Amino acid sequence: MENAFGQPQTVIVFGGTSDISHAVTLRLVKQRARRLVLAGRSAESLAARGAELTAAGATDISTVTFEAARPEQAGATVAAAFDALGAPADLVVIAVGLLGDQLAMENDAAASAEMAAVNYSWPVAALAEIRQRLVAQGSGRILVYSSVAAIRVRRDNYLYAGAKAGLDRFCEGLADSLVDTGVSIQIVRPGMVRTKMTTGMKDVPFTTSVDECADNIVKGLGTSAGIITSPSILKWVFLVLLHLPRPIWRKLAQAK
Repeated sequence: MENAFGQPQTVIVFGGTSDISHAVTLRLVKQRARRLVLAGRSAESLAARGAELTAAGATDISTVTFEAARPEQAGATVAAAFDALGAPADLVVIAVGLLGDQLAMENDAAASAEMAAVNYSWPVAALAEIRQRLVAQGSGRILVYSSVAAIRVRRDNYLYAGAKAGLDRFCEGLADSLVDTGVSIQIVRPGMVRTKMTTGMKDVPFTTSVDECADNIVKGLGTSAGIITSPSILKWVFLVLLHLPRPIWRKLAQAK
């Protein structure tokens, strides 16, 4: 169970090797998280992340490998993670994502399908199983990584942002379905973050470091906010951008 300060002590992270999720998990361990399950594609990378978390104070870490391009396996992966945890989960994190190369992939049916699977279908399938398990235990929180790109999709990233937009809207509905169950969900909408996934890309306005983004997310976890935007100013920036006439939006996006 969460401690008296509302800090999670048992955590499952799907996408446990991503830079942002790892930075967030380190902060949770430095608070009070002790028992964790890290799930991801590479057993070697998961072991390395686990070692860092153990050094930070975690006492029980298990790992589960999975392939996010296979949404039909999501239910079994979630079941394996809960079994490995062996206790009620205080927090379940969905930090799965694939940025891809829009221009290289937009005419490739297989690549486009993979983008949709990783960024939308796998998380949706996993959340169905997670919802059932947390509602059954009568408690728990879910943290899902979306993106500010989901608020208004641009031409240069519509495969990624379109899938994230679908996940974002899905999670809004999921949040309503969880009212009065003892379970809650928070959606994370980061702007651009300097990670291994964005290596080689130019900074855009309000680009943050991994540490800045993780600090914002952990701060948001300490509140009842349904949406955590990082940095917070982007909430207001996109409130304006969302209502720009489409011709102006296209020109602004092209000028980026």
